[in-house]
Amino acid sequence: MESNSITIKQSFEEFYSHHARESLDELSENFTITDPSISGHPIIFASHAFLKMTGFTRDEVVGRSGSIFQGPATCRRSVLEIREAVREERETNVVLVNYRKNGTPFWILLNVSPVFCKLRGSVVHFVAVQVPLDTRSRVSSSSSVQVHDFVFRCCRKEVCSDSLAELGRVSSGNQVFENDVTVKLSTTFAELHLLELDSEEPREASDDERRSAVAAMDNIFSVLTHYSELTGRLVCRKRRSTPDVGLLSSSLIISLGRIKQSFVLTNPHLPDMPIVYASDAFMKLTGYARHEVLGRNCRFLGGRNTDDSTLHLITESIKTEQPCTVRILNYRKDKSSFWNLLHISPVRDASGKVAYFVGVQIEDEYKNEDYRRCLRPDMKQLSVVGVVKVAVRSLSMSAGSSKR
Repeated sequence: MESNSITIKQSFEEFYSHHARESLDELSENFTITDPSISGHPIIFASHAFLKMTGFTRDEVVGRSGSIFQGPATCRRSVLEIREAVREERETNVVLVNYRKNGTPFWILLNVSPVFCKLRGSVVHFVAVQVPLDTRSRVSSSSSVQVHDFVFRCCRKEVCSDSLAELGRVSSGNQVFENDVTVKLSTTFAELHLLELDSEEPREASDDERRSAVAAMDNIFSVLTHYSELTGRLVCRKRRSTPDVGLLSSSLIISLGRIKQSFVLTNPHLPDMPIVYASDAFMKLTGYARHEVLGRNCRFLGGRNTDDSTLHLITESIKTEQPCTVRILNYRKDKSSFWNLLHISPVRDASGKVAYFVGVQIEDEYKNEDYRRCLRPDMKQLSVVGVVKVAVRSLSMSAGSSKR
C-alpha cells in the first residue's frame, strides 16, 4: 500500500506544483481527480467539500476507485456510460445514485472530463464533479404518505419509547441494547432512503444544476492549468494536439492495469522500440518509477555481466516476430542484479499485424523443490500474454468499428 501511495503522490506532483492541493481544497465544489494510468484507476485527489458531502476521510478515498460510492440503487447503465466515456477519452454527464459513508443514498449530477497533456495530447487524469440534486420539491404526495407510514411502523417496532433508550443509559448492563437500537435506527433510515428512491421517477438535473456543474469544472481547470504551468507540464481541458504515436488509450491502460504480474509493452514501430507501458509489479521488481521507464528501450536493464548472446537471441526473435524465452541477468535501479526469466511475444491487432511486443519478467529465485512447488513460470507468462493479446485485439476491433 505504501508503494501505491508513493505512485499516487507522484501522479499529482508530476503535473501540478506544491500548492495546488491547497488551492483545490479552497474551492467549494464537490469533485475528485483520478489517474487511469495507475492500476484500478484510483482517486488521487478528493476535495474538502466532496469529503464533507460523503462523510469519508481523505485516507478512505484516495487510492480507491469511484465504485466505493456505488450501491444497490446505482444505475448500471449510467456506470457503463461513464466507462464508455473514459474508454473514448471524452466528457460526459449522467444522473445517478451515490452513497455516503453511512450508507444513505442520494442523487447527483456527475460530470466527468478528461485532463489532457497539452504537449503530448495524451490523457493524464480525469476530473469528476458531483452536483447533489435538490429533491425537496420532487417527492409526490403519495410517496410522502408511504414514507410517513414507513417511519411510523419502524419507530413503533424498534423504539417504542424514549424510556427504553434511557434505561439503557442508566444501566451499563443494557449498553448492548442501546447500541442495538442505534444500529436498527441507522438501518431503518437507510431503508427509508431506498424506499424514497424507489417511489420516485428517475431524476433529471435542472438547468441551474447543470450550470453549476459546468461552472465547477471551469473553476477546477483554472486551478489545474495555473499550477501545471509552474511545473512545465501544462494540462488543458480540450485536446490541443494529436496524441504522440505510441501513446496508449486510457481504456487499454486500465485493462492492462488489472494484470498483477511484472511485464512491459514495447512499440516496434517507434525508433529504438521504446516501452509504452510498464506494470506496477515491474516497478516493484526493478525499483524504477514509471516516468523513468516509459520511452526507454529495455536494454537499460542490462549491465556489465549481461550475456551478449542472450541479447542477440532476443533481437533475432523480434526480427522474425516469434516468441522466445530466456534467462538473463538484469539490474535494478539500486544496481543490484537478479536473474530474469524473460518471455517475449508479439501482440497482434485485429488485422493480424504486430502492434506491440510484450515482455513478461519473473525473478528466478526458486531452486530445486521450492521451484517445483510453485506455478510454472511459463504458465504465468503465457497467461499474461493471453490477457494482453485479448485487450489489444478488443481495443483495435472497437476502434475499427467506430470508424465505419
